[in-house]
Amino acid sequence: MTQTSVQTVVASAEHIEYVMRLGDNALILGQRLSEWCGHAPVIEEDLALANMALDLVGQARLLLTHAGNLEGKGRDEDQMAFLRVERDYRNVTMMEVPNEDFGRTTVRNFLYSAFQILLWQKLATSSDTELAAIAAKSLKEARYHFNHSAEWVIRLGDGTEVSHTKTQAALDYLWPYTAELFAANPTDEAVSAAGIGPAWGELEADWEAMVLPVFAQATLVVPARTPFKSFGKFGRHSEHMGHLLATMQYMQRTYPGAQW
Repeated sequence: MTQTSVQTVVASAEHIEYVMRLGDNALILGQRLSEWCGHAPVIEEDLALANMALDLVGQARLLLTHAGNLEGKGRDEDQMAFLRVERDYRNVTMMEVPNEDFGRTTVRNFLYSAFQILLWQKLATSSDTELAAIAAKSLKEARYHFNHSAEWVIRLGDGTEVSHTKTQAALDYLWPYTAELFAANPTDEAVSAAGIGPAWGELEADWEAMVLPVFAQATLVVPARTPFKSFGKFGRHSEHMGHLLATMQYMQRTYPGAQW
């Protein structure tokens, strides 16, 4: 990553956290997708997953740079991405769980890209003009990720007995984590009131209207909601996050300030 210099504007804590949450979701999911490079089932999917990882890392660069400028402490995108401790990351927990297999990777991409489409559409009219510009750019990428993953969810779910079993297992595993996307919290309320972005809970009905028909076509059964809650966006992460960060932060931690 390279440093980007833009105007520094100190914003509210809620505004900064909202943007940082978006940046961290993109960064951590991009890191997970990058693990598929050289390991996907076919070359075409190797390229597709690598390209989606690059899209997400590109979004993370823009968002974390913007968060750093809103914060006004002089932190650039590299410092935001690589030099924070685990509890300072604000991604939802679903982003950090291991890929496990192609089915889980595909279902996660599908669940999150549907959410991203709805969120970017709302943020395109944000009172934060920088965030609105990032949303307009990212919306095109999210639509591609959604269409690509939806086709695979149907193909795998309505495919062989093995592919159906693995895809159903992926949905059973990931579905409880999606509740975190829509859980009410003071940050969302403050940002929504300021006209910066929607409270994520407002998107749940439209999100279900996007994902449920695809699961039905894929002959997959959506699990019932349970009391399970995850709290990644509050900095309380799973046991998987530390391992992911150890890999992602290795170079910057080993050679602080290194440049290429």
